Amino acid sequence: MKLKQSKEEILTTLAETTKLGDIKKMAKVIKKDHDFAMELWSSTDFHQRMLAVLIMDKTRLDSESLDNLVDGLSDQSPEERDQIADWLLANQLMKSKKTIELLESWEKAGKPLMRRLFWYHQARLRWTGQTPPDNTEHLLNSLESDMGKAEPEVQQTMNFTAGWIGIHQPEYRARCMELGEKLGLYKGEPVSRGCTPSYLPEFIRIEVAKREEGKPR
Repeated sequence: MKLKQSKEEILTTLAETTKLGDIKKMAKVIKKDHDFAMELWSSTDFHQRMLAVLIMDKTRLDSESLDNLVDGLSDQSPEERDQIADWLLANQLMKSKKTIELLESWEKAGKPLMRRLFWYHQARLRWTGQTPPDNTEHLLNSLESDMGKAEPEVQQTMNFTAGWIGIHQPEYRARCMELGEKLGLYKGEPVSRGCTPSYLPEFIRIEVAKREEGKPR
């Protein structure tokens, strides 16, 4: 594939930018180039891996390759790891039936990052406004039994999923809020101005109120 910029120029640009918007613009120009994506991924550079995620070919992602990608993320800081993983989910894993099936098999995976991706996928299916899947009862049973003892990065997305279940499925709202009260996760945690608290009772109450205010009267 002929690029408007040489690979050397792309690497130089990535070394000089800290703006994720610029990386997205570069990806639009490159489009799909899986071999180059794997070349970028082989470094531990955050921006190179973020670009790699955008130009991968989802048809070439299978169980083995995803296992290797997840293992490779152990080289990143927790914040970088989670951001790369979230882009991988949104831009690749949710784009094909094959990778969605893999995602849905990771609820009990041995690797915490795979479990994190499973739960973030379940959350996205709800907060993006789609009709919730029919697995909510199963998810809540798992949340009630496992969320309190999960690794922090997994616990965060489990909590996020519980929040969006409570927001979009009123029949489960009280149960989700009770779970938050019981575990006390993120209660009293400082929150930046304009951001919604992660503590489930507050998160659900605030987000539900926003949606009620937006309804025509």
